[in-house]
Amino acid sequence: MSRVGNNPIKIPNGVEINLEKGHIKISGPKGNLEMDVHPLIKVEVSENMLLVKRSKDDKNSKSLHGLTRALLNNMVLGVSEGFNKGLELVGVGYRAAGGGNTLTLSVGYSHPVQIDAPEGVTFTVADNTKLTVSGIDKHLVGQVAANIRKIRPPEVYKGKGIRYSGEYVRRKAGKAGKAVTGAK
Repeated sequence: MSRVGNNPIKIPNGVEINLEKGHIKISGPKGNLEMDVHPLIKVEVSENMLLVKRSKDDKNSKSLHGLTRALLNNMVLGVSEGFNKGLELVGVGYRAAGGGNTLTLSVGYSHPVQIDAPEGVTFTVADNTKLTVSGIDKHLVGQVAANIRKIRPPEVYKGKGIRYSGEYVRRKAGKAGKAVTGAK
C-alpha cells in the first residue's frame, strides 16, 4: 500500500484541472502545467479533491502510484503558490546583480558569469549576496538553483562559494590546524 499515493490532493480555489486520456492540465493564478499520466494510474476529480488510483498491485504500479501523486501535488502547489529556492554568496567581492530573466555573478573568476533564466523561472537579488530562484515548476526551480550553485560550490577551508540558504558547510582545519591547537 502506498501511503503517499492514497492521500487525496486538496484543490485550492482558483485552480482548474482538465483531464483527458492519459493527460492532465492544471491551471491556476500563477500559470499552467501539463503532465502525461502512466496508463497503470487513474486520476479522478471529485468535489475539491484529486484522487490517484492504481489498477494493479504489483511493485511497479505501487511506485508509480506514489510518484504520480507527488508530482500532481507539486503541480497544484506550483500553480497556486509557486516555489522558491534561496542562494547565498559567501566570499570577499562575491556579488550578484540583475534580476528578472538575467543574472550576473561575480564569484572570483576573471570575468562575470551571466545566467539566462529558462521560461517560467525568475531571479530576485537582495543585498547583492542573496538571490532567490522562483517559478511554478518545482523540478525546474531546483535544477536552475543547482546549476547556479555548481558555478562556485562552497569550499571546505574558508567556506567561500555559492550555497543554499541555511546550508551548513563543514569546515576543515587546514595545514596549520593541528599545530595551532596543539601549541601551549
